[in-house]
Amino acid sequence: MAQKISVLLVDDHSLVRRGFRRILEDEADMEVTGEASSGEEAVQQASKLRPQVVVMDCALPGINGLETTRKILAIHPKTLVLMLSMHAEDTWVSQALNAGARGYVLKNAMDLELGDAIRRIVAGETVVDAQLSGQQTLKGERNTGLTTRELQILQMICAGKSNKEIASELELSPNTVGVHRANIMDALGIHKTAELVTYAIRNGLVNLP
Repeated sequence: MAQKISVLLVDDHSLVRRGFRRILEDEADMEVTGEASSGEEAVQQASKLRPQVVVMDCALPGINGLETTRKILAIHPKTLVLMLSMHAEDTWVSQALNAGARGYVLKNAMDLELGDAIRRIVAGETVVDAQLSGQQTLKGERNTGLTTRELQILQMICAGKSNKEIASELELSPNTVGVHRANIMDALGIHKTAELVTYAIRNGLVNLP
């Protein structure tokens, strides 16, 4: 018989972990080898148990699921992380995948196919919950839909330059730069410059000096 897929469950609520354990105990090809209630404990358990898959709650107390994922993968890069979250925004999906997670599934889905999602990431797929929009073109990735010129202007916005300064440097009119800025914000669904800068840096849309 083929070796079972070993799974580490990480969630700060014991009832949630118990529920997930029951789901996975019904899967003949899976075995829950451990549980953790915090990011710190998850890193320790991952090092001790070396599970094939870590089912990770995104909103952990202390170090959150994103940071915990990075820490685990820094030590054990072959570990597969399936992120479970209450957040349906594309930004969270992008951040999870950028952190190294191989899947992102909504925790509150009534028909949570946990076993199926685990099998798919073990098979090499990247799994994103079907309820989430932007499954094919995730915002925050390099294929975000921004043009080369928009990415260039976004880089300059993040460097703190005004429309006038950008216009002068690129030999455009300030009005044209303003239109580009509005298009960038519209494409990313962001309305404030501070949020735009934070989003661009977090999601690797700009190169930091």
